[in-house]
Amino acid sequence: PSVVCIQNYQISQQGFVFGYSGEEDNSNSSLAGEGSGIIISEDGYIVTNYHVIEGATNLQVITSDGLTYEATLVGEDTQTDLAVIKTEAIGLPAAEFATSGDLQVGDEVMAVGNPGGLQLNSSVTFGYVSALDRPVTNSETGYTVKCIQTDAAINPGNSGGPLVNMYGQVVGINSSKIITEGYEGMGFAIPVSKAKDILDQ
Repeated sequence: PSVVCIQNYQISQQGFVFGYSGEEDNSNSSLAGEGSGIIISEDGYIVTNYHVIEGATNLQVITSDGLTYEATLVGEDTQTDLAVIKTEAIGLPAAEFATSGDLQVGDEVMAVGNPGGLQLNSSVTFGYVSALDRPVTNSETGYTVKCIQTDAAINPGNSGGPLVNMYGQVVGINSSKIITEGYEGMGFAIPVSKAKDILDQ
């Protein structure tokens, strides 16, 4: 219940996406992408990946029980691919965060999220910690983050969702996978220990 679906709506016209000033009529906005997010406080703060909310003119958050809320961007960090958004909802079930420094290779983990979007919301995949401190370089920014590598299936739409341990505690934020032909089961999550300082800021 601490995992949400995030829908990124963007204003499009003749196939192009334009910036939104806040004064335009956004009735012609269309769904540009979907991802996942983790509720980090009962008063509506949610963490996700920056690439999930990038370019959005309107953000919708859908909870596991089907409630929909508007969300606003609080802060973003393009280098580590993290963002915090907020809804006006109260009493949300906040996730419990573990210390990802306690992880060991071979530990069992689960990825929770929305592979493919809302249609397959709250899906759980199971796997192991394959490696720790695996350097993953963002192809757009060139910035490298040391990530948790896992063979738990991570698909488009899982981005921004949690990687959790067997106690249900969040140990990482799912962010990417290798999609080159010949590779399988190569997913990566940003460790909580590296994300926490950025989220607090």
